[in-house]
Amino acid sequence: PGHSLAAVASYPELSCTPEANTYRVRSGEPIMDWSRGAPPIALVDNTLCPANEKVYEFLDKVITEVAQVFPFEYIHMGGDEAPHNFWEKNDQIKELMRRERLTTIEQVQNYFTKRVDSIVRSKGKKFIGWDEILEGGGLPSTAAVMSWRGMKGGIEAAKNGHEVVMSPTDYAYIDYMQGDVALEPRVYASLYLNKTYQFEPLPNGVDPKLIKGGQANLWTEQVYNMRHAEYMTFPRALAIAESVWSPKEKKEWKRFFNKVETHFKRLDEAEIKYATSVYEPKFSLSRDKNGQLQIEMQTELDDVSVHYTFDNSFPDYFYPVYKKAVTPPKDAIMLRAVSYRGKEQMGRMISVAIADLEKRAPKK
Repeated sequence: PGHSLAAVASYPELSCTPEANTYRVRSGEPIMDWSRGAPPIALVDNTLCPANEKVYEFLDKVITEVAQVFPFEYIHMGGDEAPHNFWEKNDQIKELMRRERLTTIEQVQNYFTKRVDSIVRSKGKKFIGWDEILEGGGLPSTAAVMSWRGMKGGIEAAKNGHEVVMSPTDYAYIDYMQGDVALEPRVYASLYLNKTYQFEPLPNGVDPKLIKGGQANLWTEQVYNMRHAEYMTFPRALAIAESVWSPKEKKEWKRFFNKVETHFKRLDEAEIKYATSVYEPKFSLSRDKNGQLQIEMQTELDDVSVHYTFDNSFPDYFYPVYKKAVTPPKDAIMLRAVSYRGKEQMGRMISVAIADLEKRAPKK
């Protein structure tokens, strides 16, 4: 029922909250407080009201049209990140809980899930939702689960006989940065190509027939055009594809990356934008016993070398090769680093102020 602000702004009567008649879509104000983790604290109630019969009439009409337009077996009904704080103080929700003998807010969302599942099945389709739909009670046996908060929810669902699509943030969220923050469009987390390639959608201990596959997710709140979307997608989509289509015993990173470089040529010919972050230095920061900044520089590849400078010049393959953690000279204001394979520059040069690295590093 969350992520429904567009519907609520258009049809305020679908909300539990009287102030919904003032809501607007993308008006610029913050709508969620994530400081306490999930589920978030809503500053604006972006949920459909589980206690309102008009909601189910509305969803029946929408799902009827979706089922007619799309020939596929499943309809994804969401279920994730629904804030509960507006429900907790709402009289309609309290009456629903009394009438249906629900004792927790999680059971309220589970009630909503079951009602929507019934609508979906009435159209000859199957319900699939994010792993939050496992919370609050028994899930209808035909419902499928898309596991995004790691693999745990998918494993639990499969052990209970539900079909599962694995889509964990750790491996499959390709809106995350794929290189150092100094070079990448800034978001709140990182996911490198090598880590993406480690995705294994078939966990041990579950019936593999219930794991229907895996999915990469590119959320686009901070992706502003199609060229940017291409950049975020490739080459990580190649790693996801091999991970979901190949037995894990046949996967091997070096062989895979040789194929990736061939695909880079194809992407060039097709004029598709892609990231070269896999070649570029990534920084790991720590401090020595005296509190001095220590900088480690690695790439995801064994056959490239990192060359660097602290003197504000622009390094090439004649410059020092990184071999072990370095401490910036006292008068240094800038670190520049670049990767080479022999005499060929691989990827972009990274320039980052020492002051920024100091801020990133652990406190003294």
